[in-house]
Formats: sequence, C-alpha cells, structure tokens
Amino acid sequence: MSSGAAGAGRGTAPDAGGDLASTPIGRRQLSEGDSNSTARRAAWQAENLDEATRRLLADDSRYFLHQSLSTPCLNVEHAAEGPWIEDLAGRRYLDFHGNAVHQVGFANQRVIAAVKDQLDTLSFTTRRYTNAPAIALARKLVDLAPDGLDRVLFTTSGATANSAAIQLARVATGRHKTVSLWDAFHGGTIDTISVGGESQFRSGLGPLMSGTEHVPPPEPYRCVFGCLDRAGTCDLTCARYLDYVLEKEGDVAAVIAETIRNAPYIPTPEYWQAVRASCDRHGALLILDEIPHALGRTGRFFTFEHFGVTPDIVTVGKGLGGGIMPLAALIARDSLNVAADRALGHFTHEKNPVACAAGLATIAEIEDRDLVAQARILGEWGLERLRELKERHPLIGDVRGLGLLMGVELVRDRATREPAVDQAEAVMYAALSRGLNFKTVMGNILHLSAPLVITREQLGLAIAILDDSLSEVERDSGLSG
Repeated sequence: MSSGAAGAGRGTAPDAGGDLASTPIGRRQLSEGDSNSTARRAAWQAENLDEATRRLLADDSRYFLHQSLSTPCLNVEHAAEGPWIEDLAGRRYLDFHGNAVHQVGFANQRVIAAVKDQLDTLSFTTRRYTNAPAIALARKLVDLAPDGLDRVLFTTSGATANSAAIQLARVATGRHKTVSLWDAFHGGTIDTISVGGESQFRSGLGPLMSGTEHVPPPEPYRCVFGCLDRAGTCDLTCARYLDYVLEKEGDVAAVIAETIRNAPYIPTPEYWQAVRASCDRHGALLILDEIPHALGRTGRFFTFEHFGVTPDIVTVGKGLGGGIMPLAALIARDSLNVAADRALGHFTHEKNPVACAAGLATIAEIEDRDLVAQARILGEWGLERLRELKERHPLIGDVRGLGLLMGVELVRDRATREPAVDQAEAVMYAALSRGLNFKTVMGNILHLSAPLVITREQLGLAIAILDDSLSEVERDSGLSG
C-alpha cells in the first residue's frame, strides 16, 4: 500500500442525495452512524476527492439504491491491510470503524491462505450434506464457550443469526413476545428492526413485528429515570423496570440485548446478573447479541464473560469470517435443541466450507497471537490516554470503553450535557483529513473500534490525531478552554 497523505485533491462533490443535505437530523436518528447527506460531508468531499474518485462515486450513486449510512458513499477504497485502509488516491487511514469485521486486520494472510486452500478442496456444500470445516468450526466455538452453550447454527449475517435466535426462542418457550432495549441495533431485516430500537431503521415502515416490547437501556450518562451517574443504582433501576415489564407481560419468550451497546454503553455486572435472574424467574430466555464485539475486541473472547452471566443464546458474527467471508453464528444451550421438525433458517450457505475455513483461521490467529489479551492491555492504555484528553478538551463530556471498543461523548456544556452533534461530525472529518477513520453514533459519540492487531504506536497515533482534531474544532467553535 502506498503512503500518500490524507487530504489531497479538490473538486466538486458527488451527488449527496438531493435536498436531504439541508434536512435537520436529530440525535436519535443518528444512533447507528453518521449521516451521508450533510453539507459537511459534501464539503469534505469537495476538498479531498480527485477526479477519478468522483467519477466512480457518481457511478456508484447512479446504480445503487440510496440509503442512509450507505449510498451515496464517502470515498472509494482501493486497498486494505492490517489496521489500514487506502483510498483510490493512495491516502492511508487507520481504520477504527471497519464495520467491526477487522479483529485480525484486513487481508490477513492466514485467513486468505485458508480460503484459497478450501476453494481448491471444496467450495460449496449442498443442502443435506455437511463438511469437515463446518463441523470443526462448530466444535471450536463450543469449546470456547462456557459449559452449557454447545449447539451451533451458522448464518451469513448478524441479522439472520438474531432472526434464527428469535425463532428458536419462540419454538422452545411456546411464546412469541420479546423485550429488548431502545437504541439497540440487531440487524436490518423486518424482525430484527422490530426488536431493535433505532428510529433510523424503524420509522415510516408501518406495522412491525408484534409482541416486541422495549425498555430503556442502562445509560448512566443520560439516564431517562434521572439517576445520573449514581454508581451501582442507575443500572439497577433499568434492571428493575425490565423485571416489571416481564412480570406484567407474563408470557415473554426472550429478552434480547447487546451485552454492551456498541456506542459503547458499559453496564455493571450487577445489571446483567439482575436481568439473568429476572429471565429465570419469569421463564424468558436471555439472548445476547455480541455480533460487533465478540471474538476478543473487549478483552474477553465473549463479552458476557466480563459480567458473570451466561446467556441461553449468544450471537456472534462480523469478524468471524476474518473480514473476508460473510459469516455469523448463534450458540445455544443443548436444552434448546428442540426444533428438529422445522427449519430455523434453511440458509443456502449455512455450512459454507469456505466461510467456515475462514472462521477457523480467524480464531487460530486470535489464539496464536494472544490478541484477546492484547485487546485488554492496549484497551486499558488507550482509555487512560483518552481520559487525559478529557482533562484538556472541554468538548469531551465522557469517556468509556471495554478493551479496544471505546467511545468519546462530546458535549457543548459539561453541566447541561447538551450533545455536541455538529462538533462531533466536524471532529470526524478533521480526523479523516489527518488519516484516522471512525464513525459517530447517537450523533455526538465518537465510536472507536480498533482492530485487535493494532500496535501501541498505532493506537497512540490515532489518539494524537483525535487530540489535534478536537483542538481544531474547539477553536473553530469557540469552545476551547
């Protein structure tokens, strides 16, 4: 990959989706990521994109359906390796976004070799047959999971893994209702946006799946119950409310939630222990969605291991295919092996040998390089550096994280906690111009999801870029201390 500096090239920005660029966007409509239709996006493109890039973006905009978070796109990627991505003009960016697929880095040679070897051996397994890589990967996931989680189903996406988990809960309990959390993301299919809690996906679609109750997430910095920052009490208020809903409904099949919100919001262990006890008391299954951050990103292979609970079903994905193959899985208790008379997914690529070979190579890379421990150690170091930034930058209201999943919440005023939505977008583009790629969530949270292969020097570079970008935006906004 070449080493051109980010920020070169000028010209007219490609189509950004018509008059959407001037439409105000609320914080809750930006829960899963930053907008692709703002004036600042267009301005950054005009400043940074060359003619060849603009032509390809125009073609992309012409042929793909437009949708929030996606098309029209920001830039054209040309190459990716390790923690780096490279655009068509040769500018390199440390990628702290990665769509959460880059635990072992991009273009991981071990994963590529496994895929190539499997293509030469067996490229596809038809329905009613199995294959050795699929069996080996299922066995490996069961071996890694705590005792009791010992049945596996593979799918090609996190949404379909969550969909199958919901179906399994319905079959196993004879109930159909779910309780999930507002602001959560579980996928983009009609059933997963029904249990999800993001208006960006739910709004304007008409009736969603019935029986999907929602409760507030454990979010101490912006608690809807007003118990802000009261350590040990705020989370438990949310847990008690969830228990109240389970009791009143009486016939809930499952509670489905992200173990930690990908913003991130980090609950206390007591929260999940209380939720686990509520599920047991009311006969509901506990489904934990770890699709963006299992496989070691938080410093444990499964994120729930931090909290002293074991779910009835856990879903994993994104990075499971090594950043190359689409692959996800649900792992369930043996007692839930109760659907032999029906199809939970019947997915064409359910046991794809190439995808499973990629999954085996990914886990081998994580284990052999001790990347889970590296995520824990570097994550602790990175969080300390971010907390140091908070001492110098009035824009930073809160810093939180677990392992190499970190969030920096920006506010216009620390006393009122007014979300600094415009400034967060400005920081994101200032960082892009300096060679750091990440996304914003909830409008004002800088979401930093680093690959596990990152070095301390690269993590330090990312934080230094963030430091400079915050300083620039604070000066421009008149918010510097």
